[in-house]
Amino acid sequence: MDGIISIIKGVTISIIFTLICLLIFSLVLAYTNVSESFTAPVIIIVTAISIFVGSSIGNLKMRKNGLLNGALIGGIYLTTLYLISGLISKNFTLTLQSTIMIISGMICGMFGGIIGVNKG
Repeated sequence: MDGIISIIKGVTISIIFTLICLLIFSLVLAYTNVSESFTAPVIIIVTAISIFVGSSIGNLKMRKNGLLNGALIGGIYLTTLYLISGLISKNFTLTLQSTIMIISGMICGMFGGIIGVNKG
């Protein structure tokens, strides 16, 4: 049961961290002359950092399975993001790019999970 709670906690932290970072970035875009061409790279970087932070914090109290829990946090986070995006745009398609993003998110989560388990 602790594993499920820490996974939910990690996903929630990742989502909150993402929202805060993207809100800050949107303010930077609105009030400065930063080019919008930076949007896609910033979103990818924020997503990776959010998954890393969420899986690290989510696994702090865990003594084992950081790799697995971190991968689950990354996978669930990105799958949730894609499902919400698909519902909003009403055009959900699972492409090679989105599959690569989910796998990359799982890898970021694995690293965060390892750090979280060893730090806790």
